[in-house]
Amino acid sequence: MLLQAVLKPDAGACQAVNHAGACWGVVAEKYRVILFGRYPHAEQWRPLLATTLLLLAIVTGGMRLLSRGPLLAAWALALPIFFLLMGGGYFGLTPVGSDQWGGFPLTLLLAVMGMLLALPLAILVALGRQSGLPLLRGLCLLYVELVRGVPLISVLFLASFLFPIILPPGFSVDVLLRVQASIVLFAAAYLSETIRGGLQAVPAGQHDAAAALGLGRWQAMRWIILPQALRAVIPSMMNSAVSVFKDTSLVTVVSLYELTGSLSLALAGDAEWRSYYLEGYLFIGMIYWTGCYAMSRFSRSLETGK
Repeated sequence: MLLQAVLKPDAGACQAVNHAGACWGVVAEKYRVILFGRYPHAEQWRPLLATTLLLLAIVTGGMRLLSRGPLLAAWALALPIFFLLMGGGYFGLTPVGSDQWGGFPLTLLLAVMGMLLALPLAILVALGRQSGLPLLRGLCLLYVELVRGVPLISVLFLASFLFPIILPPGFSVDVLLRVQASIVLFAAAYLSETIRGGLQAVPAGQHDAAAALGLGRWQAMRWIILPQALRAVIPSMMNSAVSVFKDTSLVTVVSLYELTGSLSLALAGDAEWRSYYLEGYLFIGMIYWTGCYAMSRFSRSLETGK
């Protein structure tokens, strides 16, 4: 992998080694396609800048470098700027359709938005499962069981191919938006059960103590019950986040070329480099591992409060 490896983007040198050593030259040659997919070559500074800003917001929150107010402001700026840079059409930026987004920016977007939107939905569903209203409780149960009973890939196919068929003529929804909604709904179903377990783990005495303090049901849930429940299930929630981050690789089947799809895009049509998939997969595997390890460390810091 290292001692006999070819590092320079020279296909002839890689062929001369004849797989006796790794050909990291394929990464040096194809890294822009792997990282940015079909995004226009001349405009790839935009996804690079957008991804950097979003990662800075994530790292700032993970390392607790900002207090709550400035951190929320940073996120409120990072997400719109990300979409502005990726999509363009304003401030002299060339418009780029979402069908051309790909690589690591798309993977990061699907994972981050998937968890950000799934968490509040999961909390509502978990509370609905414990509601005293039979209709609400039944609807939440039906949603959870329906979504958990099918694999994510089938939900993606449903959103990408079947959903447009049932829409009225002349009305369409962007494929990226449909895929993102599928990931959110799928992740929320699993997260809701995790949070419901946390709610059930809070001792009944906490409810009694909240009532003794004169707090109403929703005040008690907001200030006493829910914070304890969420803290108790931090490892499980982070496990869901890791799963969402990795499951974004499935969107390739609906023609969205995220990180793993971009690798196939980079090598499939190039006879000189197509035999070096192993090195390419090791490269993107390291990216996935780095992201998952960082989330694991963040989870531990939340558990310990440090």
